[in-house]
Amino acid sequence: MSNPTAAILIIGNEILSGRTQDVNVQFIAQRLARLGIRLEEVRVVPDVPARIIGAVNELRAAYEVLFTTGGIGPTHDDITSECVAAAFGVALELHQETADAMRAAWGERVNAARLRMATMPKGARPIKNRASVAPGFSIGNVHVMAGVPRIMQSMFETLEPGLPRGAAIEMRAVHGVGVFEGSIAAGLTEIQNRFPQIDLGSYPYKRGEQWGVALVAKGTDVGALELAVAEAAALIAAHGVVPVAGEPAAGGEQGDG
Repeated sequence: MSNPTAAILIIGNEILSGRTQDVNVQFIAQRLARLGIRLEEVRVVPDVPARIIGAVNELRAAYEVLFTTGGIGPTHDDITSECVAAAFGVALELHQETADAMRAAWGERVNAARLRMATMPKGARPIKNRASVAPGFSIGNVHVMAGVPRIMQSMFETLEPGLPRGAAIEMRAVHGVGVFEGSIAAGLTEIQNRFPQIDLGSYPYKRGEQWGVALVAKGTDVGALELAVAEAAALIAAHGVVPVAGEPAAGGEQGDG
């Protein structure tokens, strides 16, 4: 079974400025792995129409599914909807069913700004969700979602049953405190070469005053994953360190060496 491919486009100056920390990528990536969808690119662009339109067109052509997050609220800098409409060459229009639902839920609080959240490209399908009356929308292979994590997650759950499927992407990991990447780099390359069907990564971390390394194997061939991580454990053990199954507990300093 082949694995569909996907990308995420994060839209918003607040991410690029460092004011807001993105937490949506981890959620989406983990859920896509369960579905067997291979996340191959994540891109962040500012609230600039030309940049958003260009990125949408490039990514939707390159991957089977594109998810966008951010920029569908009620304020002047929420320009994702009109940019996606421009990317597809269609008009932006009020989605009457959504506008009616907003008026039923919010009454007199519905104003012109809030109705911006009921506008979407002509032909788009709303992504309803339990967290908000305001929906995201899908058009073609592009799924436009909110940037607020709890709302985005609810939108993704709505989308999930209709997303393509592939062989589930599994992960196996082993780590050891007291071993350094430089010491095992050559051995790790040999393991990767023996198992080209998986992705084998090395991730250093620090706990207190001690450095360690986590070796993580990902792929759809479970047998190859098990063999590769067993060899990775033996590589750690060969340096006088007791290997521990799984990734290290959160905390301390971590990185991708």
